[in-house]
Amino acid sequence: MLNRRTLLAASGAALAASTFARPHIARAAAPFVQPPLPYDESALAPTISARTVGLHYGKHHKGYFDKLNALTAGTPYADLDLEAAIRRAADEKEAAIFNNAGQAWNHNFYWQQFTDGPAEPPPALVQAAERDFGGIDALKKQVVEVGSGVFGSGWVWLVEDGDTLAVVGLKDAGNPIAEKMRPLLGIDVWEHAYYLDWENRRPAHIQAVLDERVNWSAVGERLGA
Repeated sequence: MLNRRTLLAASGAALAASTFARPHIARAAAPFVQPPLPYDESALAPTISARTVGLHYGKHHKGYFDKLNALTAGTPYADLDLEAAIRRAADEKEAAIFNNAGQAWNHNFYWQQFTDGPAEPPPALVQAAERDFGGIDALKKQVVEVGSGVFGSGWVWLVEDGDTLAVVGLKDAGNPIAEKMRPLLGIDVWEHAYYLDWENRRPAHIQAVLDERVNWSAVGERLGA
């Protein structure tokens, strides 16, 4: 017989699976559940090695979910999805919850954008990049420059800010949702994301991810979504 705990676990797993069926959404139910990696750990090699993916997903990403569940157990946050938890924690200045919810969401988004990649950008994204950066290559150059300039740990994001594309670097668990911007692409520039494969060559890592792993078709689908 299914009890309430079993039903909650089953519904959480179903929602986690649906996260990767819709690339423009990254959320988890309460209790917060880490979605499955949508491909084998070796699928991103050699740009991102299986060893890096295993540690990144299995240790770091999982750790954010574990910590978030510990922090929110028995609180109103436990009834929220990740996006709502991020917004509420930002408003209430709950730094620990914000950091772990933000990093959980950021990594959900990060793994999704490589599914079925690499793929070419659709016309709408090409046109927007031409309008706001001078083309896709210029957009990539901006992502590399901004990502390389994030001091210490953080993320570089391609976002839709109103009707304009922009590239922003955010520290630590920085998340476009909290900044009221729509995320289109996010690259982790914490050292755990690249150091085993690229050592201190962060710019080269970012460029390789943009050129060799990002599903630009999925990025384009998020545009104006």
